Amino acid sequence: MRIAHRLPVALLGATLALTACAGPGEEPEPAESAEPGTDTAAATCAPPAADPDRPGVGDGTFPVTLTDATGEVTLEAAPERIVSLSPSHTEMLFAIGAGDLVEAADEYSDYPPEAPTTDLSGFTPSVEAVTEYDPDLVVMSDSTVEVAEQLGEVDIPTLVLPAAATLEDTYAQIRLLGDATGHSEDADAEATRVETEFAEVVEEVCAEAGASGLTFYQELDETPYAATSATFVGQVYSSFGLVNIADAADEDGAAGGYPQLSQEYIVEEDPDLIYLSYGDEAAARAVAERPAFDTVTAVQNDAVYLLDADIASRWGPRVVDFARLVGDTVLENTDK
Repeated sequence: MRIAHRLPVALLGATLALTACAGPGEEPEPAESAEPGTDTAAATCAPPAADPDRPGVGDGTFPVTLTDATGEVTLEAAPERIVSLSPSHTEMLFAIGAGDLVEAADEYSDYPPEAPTTDLSGFTPSVEAVTEYDPDLVVMSDSTVEVAEQLGEVDIPTLVLPAAATLEDTYAQIRLLGDATGHSEDADAEATRVETEFAEVVEEVCAEAGASGLTFYQELDETPYAATSATFVGQVYSSFGLVNIADAADEDGAAGGYPQLSQEYIVEEDPDLIYLSYGDEAAARAVAERPAFDTVTAVQNDAVYLLDADIASRWGPRVVDFARLVGDTVLENTDK
């Protein structure tokens, strides 16, 4: 087995939903592995349909009232000093032309290179540390609502944004940050670009491969946990007509989209593709050495893909890059 492909995208273990906004954290307790063999709905190959109820674009004027995870937030004036405690939203701010307003970003906000990364924690923010940057807007994840309340007590406006659960959430959050910064038109253009390019990638792959029906398994860590089609990243895979073997293990949603699978289950489900969200080339090579994994189609076809820990754990503008790479794996394995 040759060294697994390293894709410049990633999913950080079982902390996907949180790392999309902040840093390492905890996912809901996964369910135990299900018995293999549960039927899966027929795959379709197409980008998600656009939201017909998408909110309109603001006019870039202030005051503006926005809706975040806590309710309504009114910004009296355009912010001039933003602290971003969420890597996904740091990327969005720079993508919409508001990067020069970002005074400080959390320790995981390392993209784009010019992002003002600091030692601020997005997972356990310190009110005192944040206020040292004298922000007139703070953007953070919904895992730290109590900190937002404390910042409000010292008159620092805060936008509390959850990790995107769908692609539409990503587009909506890009536009919301545009309204929050006075960059409404730029944000609308960026959201439209991401949505259009994502759809184009999917359509190109589907035109060539169709609903291939390829099955796959994404391993989040050594435990192993998996991500189902009910998750953000699962939606990306589903757009290409891939069939997720983890879906049958969390049919009732008890694992929150992240079931724990047994090695026996994986072998019996026999995925065509395997994606690893952790480790290095040695970890990818070790997949073939697991008991009975030499019978798994993904191993036999050299279709084990190593994902680099970055892009796909931040569900913002670079989701298009993730789509391109998933699409490449589909084309590479069609008709094998």
